[in-house]
Amino acid sequence: QLQECADKYKLCYVFEVANMRNSHLKDVRQRWKDTGRIFFGRNTVIAKALGSTEADEHKPGLHKLAKHLNGPVGVFFTDHDAGETEAWFAHYEQLDFARAGNKATKDVTIDAGPIMQHSSDPPEPFQHTMEPQLRKLGLSTRLERGVPTLDQPHVVCRKGDVLTAEQAQILKLIGERLATFRARLLARWSAESTAVVQLADATQQGEPEIDDVAEMQD
Repeated sequence: QLQECADKYKLCYVFEVANMRNSHLKDVRQRWKDTGRIFFGRNTVIAKALGSTEADEHKPGLHKLAKHLNGPVGVFFTDHDAGETEAWFAHYEQLDFARAGNKATKDVTIDAGPIMQHSSDPPEPFQHTMEPQLRKLGLSTRLERGVPTLDQPHVVCRKGDVLTAEQAQILKLIGERLATFRARLLARWSAESTAVVQLADATQQGEPEIDDVAEMQD
């Protein structure tokens, strides 16, 4: 399928994801479904299909993309205008909940009083059944009129902290989204010129978690 796309489309991009979430990658895929094809999976499979040397490349110049196939990256084939495509990816981002191991992007403190779920609109206090879980996560709560309550402010995290599983769970429960999903274009191959243009440097954020999608999905 990768080789068929290389034959069909004029442009091929390598893109890198930050804070990988399957739901957001599916959203990107859906938005571009009528304009191109996205592959995200094993880098070795992608490199094998496209070619990693001039001798085994599927199309002239494609092997130059191989050096960008490291870490959480995929490839995107399209005939859409390069300027518009690159502008769209540069501005696309989606907030999500941080996971254990992510760095906190800001200070988060829960004020004294009823603990509120800010994911609700308007924010609502937690139900009394949540109080044992909140205490297990390290919050010094008590029930006041059936509402989990703090007598003193609780610092969940400071900006720059590497989040623990407990901190990440608290942030999710109260509705604080500290992670941002992005799909950043690293390089572009053109069938017409056979050249590869580097668009950005990889940040090497490590392998992504792939939950309910196949290792190679188009």
